[in-house]
Amino acid sequence: MAKKDKYQRLTYDVFDTDMGWVAIVGSDHGIVRASLPEDTPETALDYVQPEVNTAEHAPAEYVDARALISAYCAGEPIDLADIPIDTRSATPFFRKAWDACRTIPAGETRSYGWLAEQAGNIKAARGAGQAMARNRLALLVPCHRVISSSGALHGFGGAGLPLKSRLLAMETDR
Repeated sequence: MAKKDKYQRLTYDVFDTDMGWVAIVGSDHGIVRASLPEDTPETALDYVQPEVNTAEHAPAEYVDARALISAYCAGEPIDLADIPIDTRSATPFFRKAWDACRTIPAGETRSYGWLAEQAGNIKAARGAGQAMARNRLALLVPCHRVISSSGALHGFGGAGLPLKSRLLAMETDR
């Protein structure tokens, strides 16, 4: 099956949260792409390219996901792993890394080495780093919880390390 055939129908929503605008695009199998909180709806939509280009705006389909993401961004102790994701177009290693990342409890961190081991290749810490760098499911795959083995914070999309630090602090303070 060709990559573009995997998503027969795509829909999207963009909404304001306490942390900024979030855009999500989904298929019948779950969310395929999500933005980090951004300053404007346009910027959030830019981060869910190219899928949003062929998606239909259907906010009614995302009432539950919007409520959970909004509550999370308001600092409530919400587990976003309850929101289904669709990772069928990702490599098997990336899928395993993203699934493992979703098991990291809020307020806790794990290393790229731990993530690689959970994804089935203990020697693939750099590959785990690439899975996090190419994470297209921001917040739903909480890559902000993955840090270096030294405990240092490393690259993060959107607003960068200040947002990564803010998300971790918000989760720790709950």
